[in-house]
Amino acid sequence: MSQVLTSVTTSLPARAPNRVLTKFTRNKSAVAGAIIVILFALLAVFAPWIAPFDPIKANFLAVRKAPSAIYWLGTDELGRDILSRLIWGARTSLMAGCISVTIAIVIGVPLGLIAGYWQGWLDGIISRFIEALLSCPFLVLAIALGAFLGPSLGNAMIAIGLSAMPIFARLTRGQVMAIRNEDYIEGARAIGLPDRWIVIRYILPNVMSPIVVQATLAIASAIITEASLSFLGLGQQPPAPSWGAMLNTAKSFLEQAPWMSIFPGLAIFLTVQGFNLLGDGLRDALDPRAD
Repeated sequence: MSQVLTSVTTSLPARAPNRVLTKFTRNKSAVAGAIIVILFALLAVFAPWIAPFDPIKANFLAVRKAPSAIYWLGTDELGRDILSRLIWGARTSLMAGCISVTIAIVIGVPLGLIAGYWQGWLDGIISRFIEALLSCPFLVLAIALGAFLGPSLGNAMIAIGLSAMPIFARLTRGQVMAIRNEDYIEGARAIGLPDRWIVIRYILPNVMSPIVVQATLAIASAIITEASLSFLGLGQQPPAPSWGAMLNTAKSFLEQAPWMSIFPGLAIFLTVQGFNLLGDGLRDALDPRAD
């Protein structure tokens, strides 16, 4: 039996970490995306020490000041420093993106594992539920859930996570169905391992690569969705800084103070582009079929 177990373990698909890292670093766009993500993550973590001004303190002597040596990116309608609010807003956006995707993974991956491995009536119920959720556009579903739960950053993250959950469930189910009849899975069944142990020990590690890639891309979508919910008043509530809320305020001052909308929009664009480039790079690096 020990020899059979050894053959099952060694037959699992292996991917050398050094090979993955080499492929990733050779992809210049992926490296650029990783650098962008790291920079915004550092801004979010060290916001209290990096931000030059209090992000919520009004200064009515500096209302709508253009970018200058004192206010590098200008000020808003209440005289608050836009650079400081962007730095603190990075914390809101990244936290919303990461937590909401974590919620989607925690709920969606187990559902996909159950549906893909055990199949039968469980698969039928879960698949119909997932298809019903997927029939509604992601952003529309997130807005509806956000409005139902109430305006707050926490509720927005829950709404985004629940809206993204069907994508992870369907992806996991498809990956599990593709490998559930592989030789090493059959070998694990042959030596009498319980199903739950097979799923956790052998199947889950082999479906993690596409889940990681999807999670990276989903964070980008979650950041856009959080900005959309904040723009509509369903996300982060004033006076706390949020890129979407900043754009909502800036729409009334597009001619008088265009910098109020340019810089938050640029921050959203760069962050989302960074995660998209990072996700594409991870997908290519983790794909064993790629050169």
